[in-house]
Amino acid sequence: MIAVANQKGGVGKTTTAVNLSACLAENGHRVLVVDLDPQANATTGLGIDPFSGGVSTYDVLLQNGSMRDSIVATQIKNLWVSPSTLDLAGAEIELVPAFNRERRLDNAISSVSGEFDFVFVDCPPSLGLLTVNAMAAAREVMVPIQCEYYALEGLGQLMRNIDLVRSSLNSDLEISLIVLVMYDGRTKLSAQVASEIRSYFGDKVCHQIIPRNIRLAEAPSYGAPVTVTHPRSRGALAYRELAKEVADGALAGVG
Repeated sequence: MIAVANQKGGVGKTTTAVNLSACLAENGHRVLVVDLDPQANATTGLGIDPFSGGVSTYDVLLQNGSMRDSIVATQIKNLWVSPSTLDLAGAEIELVPAFNRERRLDNAISSVSGEFDFVFVDCPPSLGLLTVNAMAAAREVMVPIQCEYYALEGLGQLMRNIDLVRSSLNSDLEISLIVLVMYDGRTKLSAQVASEIRSYFGDKVCHQIIPRNIRLAEAPSYGAPVTVTHPRSRGALAYRELAKEVADGALAGVG
């Protein structure tokens, strides 16, 4: 169970959650995406209407809704999503007085998590209670980092928050994967940023780099992952290779 988190917006977090999940499902793994972002981009990116009126992650966190009832199948075999809605925008405030507020997701998802090989929680671009819920429930944190100048800005705060969650809520939590995204091979800057990140995080950084690719940016408009809309694009090929790396790492961890 992996929380996909970065408090900076526009860093490829949802793109990574959607496309990596699709590639793992394509390889035969049972995958669930839990959308905790009020913008519902992972939900729409997997072809689900956030206004359909079904059970959402908002209902699960704040209305005692069943996680099982919230899960819907996507157009991709082996891939399911627990969708978000705009109602989730007020959840940060509504959770403040709630009992056991940091463990709402953990309690809800425990009944279904064993049915999936991978569970990805797409977090909002903040370090509030929604993200804390994701980290309290997850075993790992995946951090997409864009290969640009401000890539490391705020990462120290994210790591401090992870340490706080580890010390008070979830002792098993760790940053397990750093994914370099939006890599532009034409610039020295991308190479320099990638080198800095690798020197700091070592083998936590995935070997596969996700290039800056227009097909990745276009895919959400079709309501489908890039592996469906442009299966032979550079973006699709990169996420397929990343999926193999993540799956091999998971198997090695089990071994």
